[in-house]
Amino acid sequence: MKILKLTTKLFLISLLFLSFLPCFAQQNRKKINQIEKRIEEVMNLSNCPGMAVAVVVKDQIIYAKGFGYRDYENKKPATSNTLFAIGSCTKSFTAALIGQAEEKKQIDLDETPGTYVPALSFNNSEMNEFITVRDLLTHNTGLPRHDISWYLFPSNSRDNLVKRIKYQEPTLAVREGFQYNNFMYMLAGNIVENINAESWENQINSSLFVPLEMSRSNLSIAEFEKSKDAAFGYETKKDKSIRKLDYHPISGMAPAGSINSSVNEMGNWLIAWINGGKFKGKEIIPSDFVHEAISSQVTSSARMPGKKHPDLHFSNYGFGWDLSSYRGHYRVEHGGNIDGFSASTSFFPSDSIGVVVLVNQNYSGVQGIVRNMIIDKLLGLPSGKWDENLKKKTNTPPKKKVTVSKVSKRVKGTSYTHELEGYTGQFNHNGYGAFKISKIEDSLFAQFPTMKFWLRHNHYDVFEPCEIKEEGIDTSGGASFYFNFHSNMDGDIDGLYLNVESDLDPLFFKRELIGMTINTTDLEQYVGEYDLGGVMAKVFVTEENSLHLLVPGQSEYILIPSKVHKFILKDLEGYSVEFEEKDKRIIALTFMQPNGNFRVPKKQ
Repeated sequence: MKILKLTTKLFLISLLFLSFLPCFAQQNRKKINQIEKRIEEVMNLSNCPGMAVAVVVKDQIIYAKGFGYRDYENKKPATSNTLFAIGSCTKSFTAALIGQAEEKKQIDLDETPGTYVPALSFNNSEMNEFITVRDLLTHNTGLPRHDISWYLFPSNSRDNLVKRIKYQEPTLAVREGFQYNNFMYMLAGNIVENINAESWENQINSSLFVPLEMSRSNLSIAEFEKSKDAAFGYETKKDKSIRKLDYHPISGMAPAGSINSSVNEMGNWLIAWINGGKFKGKEIIPSDFVHEAISSQVTSSARMPGKKHPDLHFSNYGFGWDLSSYRGHYRVEHGGNIDGFSASTSFFPSDSIGVVVLVNQNYSGVQGIVRNMIIDKLLGLPSGKWDENLKKKTNTPPKKKVTVSKVSKRVKGTSYTHELEGYTGQFNHNGYGAFKISKIEDSLFAQFPTMKFWLRHNHYDVFEPCEIKEEGIDTSGGASFYFNFHSNMDGDIDGLYLNVESDLDPLFFKRELIGMTINTTDLEQYVGEYDLGGVMAKVFVTEENSLHLLVPGQSEYILIPSKVHKFILKDLEGYSVEFEEKDKRIIALTFMQPNGNFRVPKKQ
C-alpha cells in the first residue's frame, strides 16, 4: 500500500511538472511580446531591412518571429523560417566536428596540425613545431587576420588556401596573445576532411544538420539562391538609403563562415549546447567537448568593468565561442558578419536560455541590441537601455554644417614617375594571390577576382583604390589600404606594396609582366643576329608569335614585351633587353643585368 501511495505521489508530481512547462514557456513568451514594439523601434531607428529572432528555454524554442523584410525592394516579409547568412557563427559547427573526431580518438587537440594535413607549412620552424590544433580553435597561433587574402582573392580549393599559410607572416609568437583568424578555422575544417576522407560540407550535413533537424540550412551561395525563403543582404548608407549587396562567395573558406540558416533551425543548435550536447535525448556533440568548448581557453581581451555598464566584464574565448560575464550571468556567444548580413548566437548555460538574432544588414548593431533587450527581460533584470544611443542619435537635431579642412598626409603637387603603361601587369603574393592592373584611356584599374578598383593618384607612386560599384565609382575616400609602386635598379616598376595588415610592414606584390600585345609583323623588326664580340646572339620569332633570344652555350630565353622596344627575360629576374632604333631600323640591343648594361650591335 505504501509503495502504491508513493508511486501515485511521484506520478502526480510528474504531471504537475509537465503541466508547469507549457505555463513557464507561455510566461516567457509574454515577456518577449511586451518588448516587440521596442524591437521594431530599434529596426526603424537603424534603417534595418529585416530580422528574425528565436528564443530557447531549456529544450524548447519558446519564441520565433520575423520582423521587416527578407526582400526589401519587393516587401516580402522575413519569417522565423527565412534563411540568413550567419557568418562566423559557423565556427562553432566546425569546432563541433573536431569534438566528434576527438571523441573517436581520430585527433589529439594538442598535436600539431601538420600531423593531419601533411601539405601544411607555417611561416617559420617555431610555428610548425609548437602550434597545436587547440591553438587553431582558440586563435592563439600568432597570426593576424590576413583576411584580404580570402576576401579579395577567393579560392574554391581548400588545399590552395592551405598553401598560402606558409607565406603569411605572424605578428606574435605562438600563444603570445589572441588574434582572431579565419584561416585557422578553414584549416580546422581541412583537418576533419583529411582524417575522414570526406568533405567538410558532407560532414556538417550528416553529423550535425540531419540529427538536429536543420533540413533547410545549407552551406553555399548556390544552395542559398535556390531557396524560396532566403533573405537578400543590404547595407544602410550614410544618407539612410538601403542598398542591396551581392552575396559574397567563400566556398574555400566555408568552415570559417559559410552557413545559411533560419532562427528556427539555429534554435535547435542552441538546444543542443544548452543541454550538454544532446538534442531530443540523443547526444550530438560529445558532452566533454561541450564543457571544454564553453570554458575559458584563452583571454581575448582585458575588458574591465566600465562606468556605464560595470556588470559587463571579462572577455575570453573557448572553441568557436566568445565567453563573458553579462550582468552577473555567464554568457556564451558568437557574432557573425558577411556582406549584407549580421548575426548573434548566444546562450547562458547556468540559466538554460538562449537567443539567436539574424539580420540582413551589413555590419549591423541591431542583433546585439535586440539580444540584450530580450535577455534582460527573461532574466528579470532592469533594462540596460541598449537602444538609448540610437534614440539620441535620431532625436538630436543635426548640427550646422561647418566646413573643416580634411587632414591628409598627401603631398600636393607631386606626380607619378612613369608612363601609365609602366604600372600595368600582373602582381602576385604567394600568401594572397594575383591581380591585374591595366590602363584604360588615361586611368589605371586594378582587377581582383571579385572586385574592381579605379586607382586615383594620391602622390608620387602611391595610388588610392576606389571601388567600382553598379552605381559608379565610389570616390568618397577613406580607403583601408593604398597601392605603393616600387621601382628596380633599372627604374622599371617591379612590384607594389599593399598595407593590408596594420601590425605588419606593407606586403610586397611582385610584378609579373603579362606583356604588351605585339603582332608578328612588328616582332620581325627585332629578328636577326647580334654580335657579342665574335659570338652571335640570335633573336627569332616562333610559330606561337613569341620572340626568343638564343645565346650560344646558354638557355633559350623567352622575351616578354614590357614597353616599346623593351623586353624582360622570362623567369630570369633582373634581366632585360632593350632594342635601339635609328632611321626606323633596329641597329642594336642592350643587355640589362645586375652587373651592368652591355650594348650589342645588330649584324646588318
